[in-house]
Amino acid sequence: MSNQMNPTSADFASMFESSAAAGAMQEGQVIPATVLRIDNDAIVVDIGLKTEGRIPVKEFALEDKQPAPGDIVDVYLDRIENALGEAVLSRDKARREERWVKLERSFAKGEPVKGAISGRVKGGFTVDLGGVNAFLPGSQVDIRPVRDVGPLMGEVQPFAVLKLDRVRGNIVVSRRAILEESRAEQRAEIVSDMAEGDVRKGVVKNITDYGAFVDLGGIDGLLHVTDMSYKRINHPSQVVEVGQEVEVQIIKINPETQRISLGMKQLGSDPWDNISARYPTGARLKGTVTNITDYGAFVELEDGVEGLIHVSEMSWTKKNVHPGKILSTSQEVEVEVLDVDSDKRRISLGLKQTMDNPWDAFLAEHPIGSEIEGEVRGITEFGLFVGLGPDLDGMVHINDISWDKPGDQAIEAYTKGDRVHAKVLDVDVDKERISLGIKQLSGDPIEAAGDAGIKRGSTVTCTVSEVTSGGLEVEFGNPPVRTFIRRSDLSRDRADQRPERFAVGDKVDAKVVTVDRATRRVSLSIKALEIAEEAEAVAQYGSADAGASLGDILGAALASSGTKGKAKSAPATKGDAKSLDARGRLTAPQGDADDLKQIKGVGPAFEKKLNEAGIFHFWQVAALSADQVASLEEELAFQGRMERDDWKGQAEQLMSEG
Repeated sequence: MSNQMNPTSADFASMFESSAAAGAMQEGQVIPATVLRIDNDAIVVDIGLKTEGRIPVKEFALEDKQPAPGDIVDVYLDRIENALGEAVLSRDKARREERWVKLERSFAKGEPVKGAISGRVKGGFTVDLGGVNAFLPGSQVDIRPVRDVGPLMGEVQPFAVLKLDRVRGNIVVSRRAILEESRAEQRAEIVSDMAEGDVRKGVVKNITDYGAFVDLGGIDGLLHVTDMSYKRINHPSQVVEVGQEVEVQIIKINPETQRISLGMKQLGSDPWDNISARYPTGARLKGTVTNITDYGAFVELEDGVEGLIHVSEMSWTKKNVHPGKILSTSQEVEVEVLDVDSDKRRISLGLKQTMDNPWDAFLAEHPIGSEIEGEVRGITEFGLFVGLGPDLDGMVHINDISWDKPGDQAIEAYTKGDRVHAKVLDVDVDKERISLGIKQLSGDPIEAAGDAGIKRGSTVTCTVSEVTSGGLEVEFGNPPVRTFIRRSDLSRDRADQRPERFAVGDKVDAKVVTVDRATRRVSLSIKALEIAEEAEAVAQYGSADAGASLGDILGAALASSGTKGKAKSAPATKGDAKSLDARGRLTAPQGDADDLKQIKGVGPAFEKKLNEAGIFHFWQVAALSADQVASLEEELAFQGRMERDDWKGQAEQLMSEG
């Protein structure tokens, strides 16, 4: 008792150390504690304070070894003293704090941590990392989606720490990262034992639209659909099925991604070897239609060898038709080899080449120059399409419809469905064209007129078919030639150049001025005929040898004939007596005077001399004969001027131009 009431210096030192240790302790720390005893529901520990601490036995349930008196354990100091004067301690919190420290150390080093999936939450699962809960996203459970996670629940396994935030108590882990790392190591080891060209056995694990994945014993390879067989395959399931053991060849290994490409067809012989020798151009053979597209049909000639019939090679006559309307899948057809490209593994086939060419058949039955009959199937701006049977059409160009009408006018006489006769003009087998002509059935009126002797300078009798303000539409010959006489060519006298003097059906004589076979035009002139008749009269009533002047000759002709070559249906007109001098020469123009100065070489002085000689009109100069020209030159002292400048030719040209 006296020892307790009278402490020694050693006791004071011990109490001082205890007080200093208690002062050093702070709430919220992990401190060491000594196990004093174990009660029924608690373990009593000494942490070096004046009081003891009690920790529930259940907090030591996760310990590998239950503590015994005298053992040192780490505890969490929640409170130094409660209402009962006891320290509030926790083994769970100490273990959690200890775990956070280890987790932070592992996260910093990138090391995996161990834990067990303990429950399911929205978007993933909870993982117990030895007293600390972490979140495991659903996408990080496995490399491939897992339907049932039951076998993984409660199993202690490694996880990679993706994110750690101690302040918020947030930890995100991944099981997939561990598996990928492990698989990468395994793949690298397995791939190192493989080489391109090796033949391996594997098991089909999965089938997609583009191929199948084959397990080669710890690593998967892709067997693409194009490498399964040389023949056309619509879907990989036609060749392999899940769980099937297959023998494959390693085609390619990517060392960076460790992806392996496999092939099955490479284990057999290539049917495209020596393909050109087995399928020479022009050979005919049979095959089966395997696929039909918008641009043609594929035909299998043997296993692994297909050719394409392009839509343009299917029919001679059916154009712009879908191949499905000509052929059907699985149909056996006879084809002809058009081209073989062994490098590109392509064979071009033809279907129509095995059939008769309708263009050759048509040409044999209807040679060029023969006549045919058909129905107008179509009318376009450039011609008529005439049906020549169920499959062939011929075209009549607008320029081959009529001889005397422009094409755009001639085509208006036809409608779709009309029956027409035509002549075969040309058959182009290569271009698949048949040219027809309707006008060729009646012959060329221009050629017929030439054969009949109608040429420039001849006189023809025309029938008026139409009267217009600009002149007359007339036709002549057999077959008839249609042409137009201009108003200025209706008469030599301007007063008589009136189209209304004529009526439809009148017969008129006219002179052929020009015949142009290239443009198919014949020009007629009544005026030119009158001038020619006037020239004939001059020739009858005077000549240079008689010593008469040109004025005397023309005056006598006018006085005796009194006509100027009018149309047969028009009454002759008498000359104006006041215009004649005592010798019967013209002293003034008849009607409107022509401007003689339009003749090259005729100036005012020469025109005056011509007027004095009784010449006032083009038709007078045009009507001169060679002797009359010489006589006139002598009288006027022109000294060969008219002959040199061809006044007569110029006068005829001016007269025809009206």
